[in-house]
Amino acid sequence: MNPPEPAHTPQPDVVAAMRGDLADWRQWLARVIVLAYAAAAGLSVVAFSKLCDLAQQGFASVLAFNPWTPLVWTSACTAGVVWLTRRFAPAAAGSGIPQVMATLDPAVPAEARRAFVSLRLSVMKAVLTAGSLLGGLASGREGPSVQIAAGVMQHARRWLPPHPGISEHGLLVAGGAAGIAAAFNAPLAGVMFAIEELASRLEQRSSGLIIAAIVLSGLMGVSFFGNATYFGTIEVPTLRYSMWWPALLLVLATGGLGGVFARLLHASITGQGDRLGRWRAAHPVAFAAACGLAAGAIGIASHGASFGSGYGYTRGLLQGHVDVPLLYVTLRVVATWLAVWSGVPGGIFAPCLAIGAGVGHDVAVLCGAQADASALIALGMAAFLAAVTQAPMTSFIIVMEMVGGHAMVLSLMAAALGASLVSRWIARPLYAALAQAIIARGRLAPAVAAPSR
Repeated sequence: MNPPEPAHTPQPDVVAAMRGDLADWRQWLARVIVLAYAAAAGLSVVAFSKLCDLAQQGFASVLAFNPWTPLVWTSACTAGVVWLTRRFAPAAAGSGIPQVMATLDPAVPAEARRAFVSLRLSVMKAVLTAGSLLGGLASGREGPSVQIAAGVMQHARRWLPPHPGISEHGLLVAGGAAGIAAAFNAPLAGVMFAIEELASRLEQRSSGLIIAAIVLSGLMGVSFFGNATYFGTIEVPTLRYSMWWPALLLVLATGGLGGVFARLLHASITGQGDRLGRWRAAHPVAFAAACGLAAGAIGIASHGASFGSGYGYTRGLLQGHVDVPLLYVTLRVVATWLAVWSGVPGGIFAPCLAIGAGVGHDVAVLCGAQADASALIALGMAAFLAAVTQAPMTSFIIVMEMVGGHAMVLSLMAAALGASLVSRWIARPLYAALAQAIIARGRLAPAVAAPSR
């Protein structure tokens, strides 16, 4: 007996399909509102970036006034920012990515989501993060951009009509990814971040609208910063067989160091009940002042190399114009750890890129591969960021789009995947673990005992 022939699915009636789609005015109104808020989210990240640039210029002026000033200035700024954060916006502390991931958990009630992602909190996050950079702390603005843009996008729900076709979950995913897209001037990285970190899969009914919103937010950054890559297009040397051993050493080094660093950050943020952890919990402002004092001393010892996000040194390393000080990687790792441990609002993306660039430079010097230093530095950036965040696809796309290294797509991908694998042997995924800690400790709602993620 022959199997029945498959039924043929008729093609849609073009006129009827157009009439049905155009007649649903609620869907079109919802799309216009979502895209308008996506543009607003992108512009908010652009404004935030400008504010952070002004803050770093302000710290440079303070440093130029007297090179010993950070011993007082950095300590005072750190203590002040922590006091303001705890007094007016406790949910603004830290990166912001774990907060957004926690609000995406379906077990978290709606009122708790608004406590960690809101328009008011976005404003506070921007101001307080700029205050961290004004103090010279080794913080980044990319993680906070996720929380800021998510807060802007979530506000769109107030204006959406009934049954808009996009859920609050979709708005949060679009907003968080829009923050990455606009901060790095890399829309593709934003889309990958949405898939890899914020949502295991996009909602089928609204995936097109979410991706359009992410890309539109990224285009806001392009409109203001131009279509040029942040670090410039690097000259990629011809990959020879002799490059395999330095590249393998680099992957192992960044993977191991990134895993240890991620584990250290998780233990420091969540607190393990040791003496320092108890002191931090009992006297957070005094602890922050001590962290700021230590960060200021490290910055002076490194001749300023460990201050700020590290973009200047990273760009200089890629272009071969900077000689890093001795123990640059170690000093920047400690400075970044102190910034995170102090409790100020701030991210780790930019500091991780700077650390990875330093590791790549050290491997190039160690292996006598100075001619291939720019390629190893780019690989180190992608590998170390992937090792700390355990988001390899997002990491390699960020570096590819930031340095214009499209000719290095396969090598960047391989380095990010390899370093992430090594890191997974040492530490849990950092952001997911922090999001789970937020929920488990009852910061969002007492009824939430464990995450579903």
